[in-house]
Amino acid sequence: MIGRLRGPILEKAPPTLIVEAGGVGYTVDAPLSTIYHLPAVGEEVNLRVHTVVREDAIQLYGFLTADEQRLFVALLRVTGVGAKLALQVLSGLPPAELWRCIQEEDLKRMSSVPGIGKKTAQRLVMELRDTLDAPGGAEGFETVAGGAAPAGGGARREAVAALQELGYGSDQAEQAVAGIHEEGLTVEELLKRSLQSMAR
Repeated sequence: MIGRLRGPILEKAPPTLIVEAGGVGYTVDAPLSTIYHLPAVGEEVNLRVHTVVREDAIQLYGFLTADEQRLFVALLRVTGVGAKLALQVLSGLPPAELWRCIQEEDLKRMSSVPGIGKKTAQRLVMELRDTLDAPGGAEGFETVAGGAAPAGGGARREAVAALQELGYGSDQAEQAVAGIHEEGLTVEELLKRSLQSMAR
């Protein structure tokens, strides 16, 4: 099993990135809470990795913090939650907010994540409330050298595509990105603001 992956980022197309290690490019899916804090393409990243082995594939899921990885693994133990849905939950609800939603039984906020209906939200609360400790670093993501690359002309298209990949409808994704009027934002910044606007 791969537990850590360290090397330069070759490609970044949220929620997927390719990281080179030992001359091999590894495809890794990551929640947007990790994507937001990644350095630019070409710079080095050090990811915690959770490996999911299936009959037809080996899938890697990457995280910058122990809290993200711990919550991802906890979500996988919830009845009816697979890796893709767990990733969507962490993309829509960063660790500190997810923990708050579970403790306060904020079903409305949890149900705003694509793929999470009221029943699934209730299951998350019921199965996780007494087993999760508060995130150790609610705001404390590991410091990563460098920043995100400046947005090019296709940043908005990439942001819309990433939102659709996370389960949002095309109209909803396009409207959310179109509602951001500031220019020059990175894909990560566009995603963050789009998710914030849709959560209101």
